[in-house]
Amino acid sequence: MAQLELQGLSVQFGGLRAVDGLDLSLEQGELRCLLGPNGAGKSTTLDLICGRTTPTGGAILFDGRDMTRLPVFKRARVGIGRKFQTPTVFRELTVVENLEIARSARPGVLSSLTVFRSRLQGRMREVLDLVELGDELHTKAGNLSHGQMQWLEIAMLLMQDARLILMDEPTAGMTIQETRKTGEIFNSLKGSHTMIVVEHDMSFVRQIAETVTVMDQGGLLAQGSIEEVENDPAVREAYLGDGGNGHA
Repeated sequence: MAQLELQGLSVQFGGLRAVDGLDLSLEQGELRCLLGPNGAGKSTTLDLICGRTTPTGGAILFDGRDMTRLPVFKRARVGIGRKFQTPTVFRELTVVENLEIARSARPGVLSSLTVFRSRLQGRMREVLDLVELGDELHTKAGNLSHGQMQWLEIAMLLMQDARLILMDEPTAGMTIQETRKTGEIFNSLKGSHTMIVVEHDMSFVRQIAETVTVMDQGGLLAQGSIEEVENDPAVREAYLGDGGNGHA
């Protein structure tokens, strides 16, 4: 059984159908890249999955459970996390304090009683090693580089035990080195976390892609491996252009 299923998902804003009968299925631990031009419905699809937008048709199933009408906080409790283009970290707090707050937000966890006082061990040490922020424990989040701030937000989702992580253009504004490191982080999460990544940087997509879904006008245009998608005539003509080296 798929971990996430979108069944005929649709949403309409006035006369605009932003997502139009979208069917999508992801297995547990899969990393799916979601491509398409501005206005294709990619970010709206993430909004629908995490609950920020209510669909006008179709269904969202997570682990077989109907999530279509659940509010954002209830979806977060079952493990659906969303990362936006602009990092939503607490800039005046340190890296470790941000992670403590993320951990204390987990339902059923009493760590909120010991925020800022717990020993650096276990899951927190594991997450810090993964995003390579162990040397920045006491650095205020606002003083981190752009890439480090993005990694901190990913670490916060991991501390919240997000099993499905939705990422909207995570490499926007990053240096080449930061983008490469972000790809390494994503690849290390494959298998243990399910991820949907909306991205325009095709070199980054090639670094991380397993299955690629291309959207057009709110619907599914093409789907397959990066090689299959890049060689799809409709995709090449409409989005990739430039011999497949452009943006999608």
